Amino acid sequence: MRLAADLLAFQGRIGHDFRRPELLLRAVTHSSLASATRPSNERLEFLGDRVLGLSIAEALVMSDRDAAEGQLAPRLNALVRQEACAEVAREIGLGEVLKLGRSERMTGGRRKEALLGDAMEAVIAAVYLDAGFEAARALVHRLWSQRIAEAPLHRRDAKSRLQEWAQGRGLPPPAYIETAREGPDHAPVFTVEVRLASGEMTVGKAAGKRQAEQAAAEVLLEQLEASDGE
Repeated sequence: MRLAADLLAFQGRIGHDFRRPELLLRAVTHSSLASATRPSNERLEFLGDRVLGLSIAEALVMSDRDAAEGQLAPRLNALVRQEACAEVAREIGLGEVLKLGRSERMTGGRRKEALLGDAMEAVIAAVYLDAGFEAARALVHRLWSQRIAEAPLHRRDAKSRLQEWAQGRGLPPPAYIETAREGPDHAPVFTVEVRLASGEMTVGKAAGKRQAEQAAAEVLLEQLEASDGE
């Protein structure tokens, strides 16, 4: 089969020419457009998640030979989580080539974090099936190279750190409550409240619910760390 112009351009952006172009088409096909003759990217997403995890884990081990498992694990989690995959997808214009049903197109599916993250994993799997693990690993290393290099500088995500702070003081895990959702369906803004059993609370706002939770946790951590330092 011949790829359309948008997918040919996308191949150039990721640096891989598909010998089996149908794999790329499948990787960018969302379930909202899938049919009996046009499968969605869901199975590829499942496979791509594992290929991504192994590729990133290997890169982290090789880039920091002195790091302990306890240091590597949170770096790995930060680099393979959905938000990171969606960020990479935006950088390579993956949303522009997604094949979506009408409902998803009308509600801003090309910008949705979950769709972008899943499709990014599916593209990795498509490269793996097309040319093997070395090609998929090379793709991951190209697209994640800056993030891998900066991984030792990043602390664990705010929600994990806040939960550890609470556990260290004998408190139950923080509670996250969505208190508002504003804006149109294609560009919502979430407001989330985080509260500790000891009474401390803050709110966070972001374009995604999980991002709002992270924002709220980060603000609360800053307040708690400031109080501890007094």
